[in-house]
Amino acid sequence: MSTYGSISETPSLARGGGQHLLVAVDEPDNAELLSTTLELAGYHIRTAGNGSEVVSRFAEQRFELVVIDAELPEMGALAQGRRLVTHRPPVLLLTGWDALDKLLPELGAGERDYVTKPFRIAEVLARIQVLLRGRGGGRDSALHYADLVLDDTTCQARRGRRVLDLTPAEYRLLRHLLVNAHKVLSKEQISRYVWGDFRGDNAMEQLVSRLRRKVDQEGAALIHTRRGFGYWLGRATGER
Repeated sequence: MSTYGSISETPSLARGGGQHLLVAVDEPDNAELLSTTLELAGYHIRTAGNGSEVVSRFAEQRFELVVIDAELPEMGALAQGRRLVTHRPPVLLLTGWDALDKLLPELGAGERDYVTKPFRIAEVLARIQVLLRGRGGGRDSALHYADLVLDDTTCQARRGRRVLDLTPAEYRLLRHLLVNAHKVLSKEQISRYVWGDFRGDNAMEQLVSRLRRKVDQEGAALIHTRRGFGYWLGRATGER
């Protein structure tokens, strides 16, 4: 697995606050790169090289977040040892797949996000920050607006009774628009949230167009364009 990015990217990003992270990657070069970079960014890091070691680390201490390669050896050990784990930290997956329903069912339900391989260190750091900011004891994992519901526990979205078949990038875009309902977000703001960096060309337009077709397929439109400024989510003026 090749990797883009380097430790030098970390100064421009927000730093960690001493949280304990588990890095489960079997490839030595990537394990060293991730561990060193995250330590320099202010996190406390432990590592694991296979599924059995992940279960052992969980038995030894609690982690605020786990970074795990979807192709880690001995994944079956995670399913077998899951009942022994009393806490469910958020998970950042390093994966070549672009569908949430394929991402490691062995991990069980819980907050998760992904970065596609070959990954960029800047995006890994950005996704970690988003997952850690989302932690909050006792909060409802479901977000609502009108008949739109997002459940961060299962990473599923519904519009009324209709389940929306969203890619991870579409889910992140919809979540960002929803938590900022009625606020116009620029393409750069959205891009940095969805992908960890700014993507030019028409990548954002294409992503919004795909999401809009799925969300607004039936019923009143919820996703709107403010030309020259960006996008926003909500009921248009005059709609009930």
